[in-house]
This record gives sequence, structure tokens and C-alpha cells, in this order.
Amino acid sequence: MNEFAAQRNLRLVRVLEDRSRHVREYDTMVVEGTLKRVVGLTLEAAGLSVQIGGRCRIDAADHSSIEAEVVGFSGDRTYLMPAGEMQGLLPNARVVPLTRRPEFPVGDGLLGRVLDSEGAPLDGLGRLKNVTRKSLRSTSINPLLREPIREPLDVGVRAINTLLTVGRGQRLGLFAGTGVGKSTLLGMMTRYTRAEVVVVGLVGERGREVRDFIERNLGPEGLKRAVIVATPADRPPLQRMRGAWLATSVAEAFRDQGRHVLLLMDSLSRFAQAAREIGLAVGEPPTTRGYPPSVFAKLPALVERAGNGMPGGGSITAVYTVLTEGDDPNDPIADTARGILDGHIVLSRSVADAGLYPAIDIEASVSRVANDIVPATQQQQARRFRQLYSAYRQNRDLIAIGAYQKGADPRVDAAIAAWPSMETFLQQSASAGASYAESCAALAALASAATPSR
Repeated sequence: MNEFAAQRNLRLVRVLEDRSRHVREYDTMVVEGTLKRVVGLTLEAAGLSVQIGGRCRIDAADHSSIEAEVVGFSGDRTYLMPAGEMQGLLPNARVVPLTRRPEFPVGDGLLGRVLDSEGAPLDGLGRLKNVTRKSLRSTSINPLLREPIREPLDVGVRAINTLLTVGRGQRLGLFAGTGVGKSTLLGMMTRYTRAEVVVVGLVGERGREVRDFIERNLGPEGLKRAVIVATPADRPPLQRMRGAWLATSVAEAFRDQGRHVLLLMDSLSRFAQAAREIGLAVGEPPTTRGYPPSVFAKLPALVERAGNGMPGGGSITAVYTVLTEGDDPNDPIADTARGILDGHIVLSRSVADAGLYPAIDIEASVSRVANDIVPATQQQQARRFRQLYSAYRQNRDLIAIGAYQKGADPRVDAAIAAWPSMETFLQQSASAGASYAESCAALAALASAATPSR
């Protein structure tokens, strides 16, 4: 009897320990606060005890409410950023912490759908089906556990396939000013890249571009394997940032399933501008050109989540567009992006003005993994192409006015002779893709014709 009682007591102790552990994991008391101040985009509440990144509901007029996220605190004041419009807020409004954690949908039911920054559908096709929910919070993979970049990725663009070869799992920057064909090149890569899933994050761009990108660049066939996350420029900065995080999280979820994903983020600059608005709103001091220090910490935190997964698993090949303000390549965001990405493709206005599309500046662009994934023969051919390209561009004005004398420089002579073929090689219609094998064959033929006979 004593043994039976001892076993019963032991079971009771284990049950109580289990229950107490669950009680410690969840707050049983919700401490509400009141709204004390609204300045610009910043809401100040008193009486709250909520962690950074936590969500709150603020009661508004007409029995409505808005959600806001905690972005900082000072003393007894908590700073929040609204996730929507602030109309209807009143002084001393009730601020209630929300216990649910940020989640996003995962599954094949996302393919072919257009989502907002909260993961809700925007396309009018009804609720999402065949999806599960997953926490939005994630961490980057241990760099020692990542699969190295070992194989080239066919992006369907001749100049990139051969001269700026992209590796599967690479993170690449697309640097461009306004009106030089950035969206067109993105559309080409979206349609022609050999990837199982395409995730497109349209962050802070014009609202009309969302539909244009889907109809003109993706098309019905491309949309079937794509997920679009759209947060236009008129959305609050918190939503614009969350759109970038959501697109990255969706790409991670497909990578964790063992799939090869192409992530297109348009644009990284708008993400940085949204982070700047939030940082300045909560009182963070500006440093470089008005950007607070937190912006330069958030950029690598976002980018490092892309790339290859564990050995034998999936991959995320990411392309981030970077807007160079006033065509300034030393813009602080552009300069930071060059340092944290695995290569950059620069679109030049002078190349576009010359009628070459895609307007890729071959001299200013580089892929840091190309030499590790392409054979030595292709490296030599690409090097020869760059030499001739650079020789012609540097002497272009002299050649145009007839001041260059043939025989003055053998390399310039070879560049002049090869330039018509080089122009044909670099130009590519947006409606015609070029496979990796076709691109390499075209480069080999051009390099052979441009090599002087002995």
C-alpha cells in the first residue's frame, strides 16, 4: 500500500511540475496601458510591459482599433509604430498587449498568390488553402553548416550567364538608377531562371507596378510557381519592413522543404528607408546621410537569411535591387550592400543611352563566385571579352570622331573589329531567353573570332 501511494505521489509531482512549466511559459496577466502621445508616426504609451517586437491593440473611435508594434522604450514610456492608418485615435486610449506571436502562411497553397505584409491575400481569390502557419521569427543558418556554392544557375540572360555567372545560393545586388531597365531585367530573370519556386518581394515601390510586374513580367505561366509579397510605397514603414521579412521567411520555408528558390527583392533601398523612418521616429541619432546606425545592422540581418541551406537541402538564390540616388555608386546603402552581397550587377545610364539592353555595365559589375563555379576555359573567354570591351569603351570618343589611328594599339584594333559582334552578344530581347549552354557557346564563338591568329 505504501509503495502504491509513493508511485501515486510521484506521478502527481510530475504532473504538477509539467503544469507549472507551462504556466511559466505563458503570462496569465495582461497589463494594459494608455496612449499618451502621438508625434508623426510614433505612438507613446504608459503602463505597458511588452518586449521589443511585441504587438498591441489600440482602441480607436467608433469601437474600432489599430495594431501597433513595440519599437523602443524609455523609462515608463513605450514607443510603438502603427501597422495601419492612425485615424480615430484618442488621448488616453486603451492599449492592450496581444499574446499571439507573428506568424505567416507556409505551403504550396501560396503558389500563384499575391500577399500583403501580414500574409493576407490581395488578389481577390479567396482565403489561402493548403497552408500552415509558422512563426515569423527566424535566425540565419550557422555559416559552417551551409552548403557551399558549387554550381552555376541559369538565369536566362546571356551576359549574366557568361560574364557574371551566378551560383545557386548566391546573393546578388542589382544596382540601378531610375529608368535604365531594372524592372525589365528582373522580369527576364523571373521568367527564365531555372528555379522551382520564385518569391518576389515588392517593397516600397509604386502601387501600379505590382499589377504591371505580374501581368507583363511574370505572366500566367510564371505566376503558377511564384509567390508575390506586395507592400507599396503608401503603406506605413513598419508594413514595408515586414513585407521584406515576410518574403524572406516564405523563401526560407520553401528552402527548408528542399526546394531551389529564387528570391527577388525590389528593393533593398526601400527597406533601408523604412528602417530609417522608424529609427528617426523613435529618436535614434542620424549618422551617414540621415541613416541611423540600426539601418546598417538590419541590412545584413535580412540578407544573411538567404543562401544555401544544409548539405543536400534546398537553396535561396537572392537578387536585391539597390537604387543609386542620382546615379551615385557611393550612396551609403549601395556601398553597404556591395560589402555584404556576393556580387553586384550595375545598370548604367550611359549604356542604356547607347541603346544596349539589358544596360549592364560590364566593367563595374562582378560576381564573386564565378571563378569558383565555371571552368578555366570560360574564365579566359570572359576575361578576353572584358579586355576588349574596356578597350573600346575607354577609346570610344576618339573612335567616334575618327581621331584614333589604326595600328596605334593592337588591343584597340581588336576591340574595334569585334565590337559589332560584342554589341549583338550583349543585347537581348526581354521576350527571348538564352540558356546557359547557348550563352557559353556564343561566348566561345565570339572569343575565338576575336583571338588573333598566330
